[in-house]
Amino acid sequence: MFAGKRPSNLGVNDGQLAACPGKPNCVSSQARSPRQRVMPLRLSGEPGPAMKRLKDVVNNMSNTTLIEESEHYLYFECASKLLGFVDDLEFFCDPDAQAIHVRSASRLGYSDLGVNRKRVESIRRKFELA
Repeated sequence: MFAGKRPSNLGVNDGQLAACPGKPNCVSSQARSPRQRVMPLRLSGEPGPAMKRLKDVVNNMSNTTLIEESEHYLYFECASKLLGFVDDLEFFCDPDAQAIHVRSASRLGYSDLGVNRKRVESIRRKFELA
């Protein structure tokens, strides 16, 4: 219902996910602003199994759709239950840094009331337990 248009700047460029806009509706492990920064997921072991485990964790969440997948990148769309607002959720595996970087951003609106941060932290807990 309120999907908005898929951003054209998603993906990984020179080892970086897209920067968060200047609104409080985005979090990223590569953000410079402390208000938007979240920690990356810890990569232990080989990237392949870790990315599969991460994909399984996110696929088991309600209202998420895998849009793009490559060896070191996952992109999901996450729709809200009530009105169908769509958030873009990306993961980039950086084996050299032993990290999986994450970015979660609302397409529409100004504030997300902390939804993207809560989603990332929930994924982190499930990923570490998987």
